[in-house]
Amino acid sequence: MNKKLQKIEPYLFILPQFIFFIVFMILPTGLGIWISLNKWDYLTKPKFVGLKNYIDLFKPDTIDYLEFWNAFGNTFKFVIFSVPPLIIIALALALLVNSPNLKFRNFFRGVFYASNVLSVSCVGLIWLWMLDTNAGLVNYYLEKLGIGRIPWLAELPWAWISLVAMTVWWIIGGNMILFLAGLQDIPQTLYEAADIDGASGWQKFWYVTLPGLKRPLLFIVIMTTLAQFNIFGQPYMVTRGGPGNATKVLLMYIRDVAFGQYRMGSASAMAIMMGLVMIVFSIIQYKLLSPKE
Repeated sequence: MNKKLQKIEPYLFILPQFIFFIVFMILPTGLGIWISLNKWDYLTKPKFVGLKNYIDLFKPDTIDYLEFWNAFGNTFKFVIFSVPPLIIIALALALLVNSPNLKFRNFFRGVFYASNVLSVSCVGLIWLWMLDTNAGLVNYYLEKLGIGRIPWLAELPWAWISLVAMTVWWIIGGNMILFLAGLQDIPQTLYEAADIDGASGWQKFWYVTLPGLKRPLLFIVIMTTLAQFNIFGQPYMVTRGGPGNATKVLLMYIRDVAFGQYRMGSASAMAIMMGLVMIVFSIIQYKLLSPKE
């Protein structure tokens, strides 16, 4: 093979992905930053305003201040409420379906993962049908038990409980599969050595399983946190941001500003701010959870 071709061959393999990265990541990000520095309503020529759109987010007398920080707070609440169960329950399920004593392990793996293949619209319709106050399946059986109807989607804290429950049910299977892959990568000789030393089940989990899952755990925690910051479909379809604006998350407000109020500069600034917050959270999580060599 020609020596020159040998030198460029590795770059030819990464070229498609590099082009994809430039077209769908770098260029949109750069365009978003440029738009955030302008006042633009689609119809007129963009007017450069510098950092005004960012500054307005921190000035209490501006139109966006209360709405932006309310939506940001709601998004942060959802992250806090949903990420721990998505990690803890997923790990518990992975330990369960990884047990050699469990019959029909592959069947249960498929059952727990099945909901993960559904789209957010399907998940929203399923849970909307189940949790409707007047005609929902859950309230129907609660009334049969004499408990009475619960306003799952119309009042707090039920609205948050519903959103977290449906999100956990929807995507927990993906985290379970990732944990399962990590569990199967832990050498069985470590467990055999622990058995010889008389270690209990809890001790094996704490001193063998968790250390062996440090890298998968880091990846799952960061990716799950980022995914929950990007919540949109569940509250948009199920609660519509209600009651009031109690479950109106940041992406819902950014959408309203961009496509309802036609203030693309302000919407882009909010999106950039959200991205910066996600980067900060990722760095903190990486520093806290990264394995120490």
